[in-house]
Amino acid sequence: MKKIALVTGVAGGIGYAVAEKLLQNGVCVVGMDVLAEMPRPLEGEFTYFQGDLSSRDSRQAYVQLALDTYGRVDILVNVAGVAPKVRNDLLEMTEESYDFVMDINTKGTLFLTQTVAKAMVAQGSGNIVNISSMSAYTSSVSRGEYCISKAGVTMITSLFADRLAEYGIPVNEIRPGIIATGMTEKVKEKYDNLIDGGLLPIKRWGQPQDIAEAVWTLCGGGLPYVTGQSIEVDGGFHIRRL
Repeated sequence: MKKIALVTGVAGGIGYAVAEKLLQNGVCVVGMDVLAEMPRPLEGEFTYFQGDLSSRDSRQAYVQLALDTYGRVDILVNVAGVAPKVRNDLLEMTEESYDFVMDINTKGTLFLTQTVAKAMVAQGSGNIVNISSMSAYTSSVSRGEYCISKAGVTMITSLFADRLAEYGIPVNEIRPGIIATGMTEKVKEKYDNLIDGGLLPIKRWGQPQDIAEAVWTLCGGGLPYVTGQSIEVDGGFHIRRL
């Protein structure tokens, strides 16, 4: 029987790569994003749902679509996330910007996971992977709301890993480093210079496919005795060096 996966942020670089990897491995994917339609096609059994992760109605309709279509959800990959619309110094960060980022990255992720977790508990199986960020532990004072939101995702991972372990449902997170996506296009020159200057032990940009490979390792059953783990896919950025 084919597995059924939900992938949020599926129209973006990482979400698309994750969906593509799952489809290549015979998984049926129901993807959600805010765009009216997918900008690029995907090969395989793929269903697209236009929705807003910050909306309760969208989250519930999204999960219900998967349940109505397939009767179960085996995999949830929480990819969807946004950066602040404007990078402001921490002392100038607005409540509006904070709410915008947190409502999607943290609140939306939390309550979608809650909804899917209930379905997984009822069926007695499942696997959840959250896409966090190196920003969960790395200070960036021009986008504090993003850092806070991703630190929240790390705690969401720990909480659900603890709560769902008794049902055999692993919950882990992947922390991408500097990945070539639409979110990083505006700061490409900055990161080009930092990488050239030795910021990363592996001296290259990360690619969405790097994240997708890590997701499949977790969702494909490659790490059956792992839960609550943060996996750094960052070219070695997390290594403290002199």
